[in-house]
Amino acid sequence: MKFSLFIHMERVSADDDQKRLYDEMIALCRMADEGGMHAIWTGEHHGMNFTIAPNPFLNLIDLARRTKNVRLGTGTVIAPFWHPIRLAGEAAMTDIIMDGRLDLGIARGAYSFEYERLSPGLDAWTAGGKMRELIPAIKNLWQGDYEHNGEHWQFPKTTSSPLPVQQPHPPIWVAARDPNSHEFAVSQGCNVQVTPLHLGDEEVQSLMDRFNAACAKFADQPRPKIMVLRHTYVADSEADAQLGAEELNRFYCYFGAWFKNERPISMGLIEPLTEDEIAAHPFYSAEAMRKNQIVGEAAEVISRIKSYEAMGYDEFSFWIDSGMSFERKKASLERFLRDVMPAFA
Repeated sequence: MKFSLFIHMERVSADDDQKRLYDEMIALCRMADEGGMHAIWTGEHHGMNFTIAPNPFLNLIDLARRTKNVRLGTGTVIAPFWHPIRLAGEAAMTDIIMDGRLDLGIARGAYSFEYERLSPGLDAWTAGGKMRELIPAIKNLWQGDYEHNGEHWQFPKTTSSPLPVQQPHPPIWVAARDPNSHEFAVSQGCNVQVTPLHLGDEEVQSLMDRFNAACAKFADQPRPKIMVLRHTYVADSEADAQLGAEELNRFYCYFGAWFKNERPISMGLIEPLTEDEIAAHPFYSAEAMRKNQIVGEAAEVISRIKSYEAMGYDEFSFWIDSGMSFERKKASLERFLRDVMPAFA
């Protein structure tokens, strides 16, 4: 089992200084590198202070100069917002600058808020189709002299300029949930990223079952890697764990509000939820977060992740975005590095 950190710069108040938030994100990433984590992942989002990441390659290149050992991955770039030639070239240049440390995660995207602004009229079905067209195209561009005549893009013979350091190309990861996404990823020789979001370990097992079924269907392909992404808080006491669950519940209520895209947004911040609205959510609750997320003291966290290892997961990604203070994130990550990871050495 390998461990990674999944992180964004997140701004929950207009009073939060953005440079300070970025410096705090970098500090957590350096802790992950020095503490022996395998990788750091950051995604792509636009116009949302909830997750500030307009171009993950910029963050990863900066991190490459501030870290020594970790792999650096996009978790994820949003396929419909990229032209294949542009993505192939920018990813390859990033791989060169980072001395071959890039992992390229790709997804169809999730927020209609972003679709409306960057690609009006786009829906999830079309976004998924663009992702399925994009991935083979960039692989061919890295091979060179490739002409493309697809449903969404057409271009004459082209070679990615530059070409990546890693050959034949950086590892590609696909964010997958439904069986078709797992089958596409495996058939393309791509690794898989999954997240059960707010659901419990039965969903973690179900996602593995879908992956295993895809591997069986495409048994001629080498088995790729699979990573599970989960909100994690390593507490110093049960009372601290309960507080962490309450904070994660608030985070998920805001996540759900962004996802529904019905609430007023000003200056990149969503209209605050009331305590009554948070308490009335039909399925998010502090109790559910305490049960389903990886929240607890070190021994409990170890036991939960051991169960994921037994299911067959290759990588566990510590999703640290939570709306918590930097101090609480840092303390939790310190306990994870010190008290949890050595149990898997």
